[in-house]
Amino acid sequence: MDRHIKIIATLGPATETYEAVKELVEAGAKIFRLNFSHGGREFFEKMVLIIRQLEKETGLTLTIMQDLSGPKIRTCDVGLGVIEVNKGSEVLLGTSEKAKGRNEPFICLDIPDMYVGIKEGDSVALSDGMIRFVVTKVEEEHLIRLEATNSGMCPPRKGITFPGKTTPLAPLTEKDKADLAIGMDLEVDVVAMSFVQKPEDICNLRAEMIQYGRRIPIIAKLERTAALDCLSDIIQEADGIMVARGDLGLELDLAELPVAQKRIIKACNAAGKPVIVATQMLLSMVNSPMATRAETTDVANAILDGADCVMLSEETAIGRYPGDTVRFMRKIAYQIEAFMFEDGQAAVSQGGEKDNPSTFLAYAAAMLAGKTGAKAIVCHSTSGATSRILSSCRPQQSIYALSTDSIVRHFTNLSWGVIPCEPLAVIDDHQERAEVFVRQTPAFVDGDIVIVTAGQPEKGKSVTQTNVVKLYEKLSKEVS
Repeated sequence: MDRHIKIIATLGPATETYEAVKELVEAGAKIFRLNFSHGGREFFEKMVLIIRQLEKETGLTLTIMQDLSGPKIRTCDVGLGVIEVNKGSEVLLGTSEKAKGRNEPFICLDIPDMYVGIKEGDSVALSDGMIRFVVTKVEEEHLIRLEATNSGMCPPRKGITFPGKTTPLAPLTEKDKADLAIGMDLEVDVVAMSFVQKPEDICNLRAEMIQYGRRIPIIAKLERTAALDCLSDIIQEADGIMVARGDLGLELDLAELPVAQKRIIKACNAAGKPVIVATQMLLSMVNSPMATRAETTDVANAILDGADCVMLSEETAIGRYPGDTVRFMRKIAYQIEAFMFEDGQAAVSQGGEKDNPSTFLAYAAAMLAGKTGAKAIVCHSTSGATSRILSSCRPQQSIYALSTDSIVRHFTNLSWGVIPCEPLAVIDDHQERAEVFVRQTPAFVDGDIVIVTAGQPEKGKSVTQTNVVKLYEKLSKEVS
């Protein structure tokens, strides 16, 4: 039985064989992340071929998500080696030319634009937030004095962030553009964009994508507080959202992160856009066959919050137990979804644009499914929009999303409770396509009630919004 929550597995050295990816599919992963921060074209091409082969063999829709690196801001090496700092000790942060002739501990950052707007009291986080500083003085242009707020080691070439500051670097780097060309050539299904700060960033990626003659969905990864300041605009422009808790946890006070996660998910549910929760979900399973109590609860709460997808990173890319990790995540989903529906009928919510007729019809279909105890909802949606709105209503029933468009099917795979399917294209009538699908699908037996939604184009038109909701009973023989 399929669970409503979707599991994303990152592929890497631990899962680079056909057998390893097959195990992930059998364990419950339906979406596969290719992290372009690591690996080259040869690896990604091999992974795409394996996934497409498994898609044919299993008959499942398996979605490939390309994750672009974005501008990772790192310190540079000026030959000073590893610096050891204690709480309260001072270090200088500046460009390489400022390091000459200085005896004080010095951290080099050779990106002059990053110093613009820095003032006393600002925070600086180094090495994935392991070492934190506060700015005590702006000495001169491209040189600032920091005071450590904790102790630790500061090696060169480590990531550095300025929490709360808008990063002046464009999120689409030259490397990203080259990687995007590879992704378009390999025909990935979805692209995730790192370090999105404003809706224009999404527009820039889309314009770059169109040069290759493809227009596929874009997931905006929220890793900067600047993105939270214009959250609704980014959600409107992007096709989906990822709560990237790694870098976002560096930008925010960690105590603020759970609330930010809940607010982002709530906003995505209301807009009918899929939302992914990522980073350290079952991190201990990289080296251990068992997760911690806190991790188990974290995954469960992400599902309760309204996440469409939960994502595994190191756990499946380099971990020792990739298949076990996916199986355990799926087991958590079984338990938490049983809890969500244990009273027999969960409260159906209304997602999507509130003044859109398709939204009302999707909500009505979800309500009807709950009241009648329907086996499933079958939705014929050319663009996939109705299936996503149905998903945001969170019905207990699975949503079979029919579309003749491969890009649409692979993207609806990211929505909670949605099972993408290809209808018989020889039938023009969308409602009839849905009913034929019910009659021909072994998952439905005689007497099953299915709620069918479809868009019936008017004469002379080829496209329309969903305008039909029907209660359909499967019968193998005509009843006179």
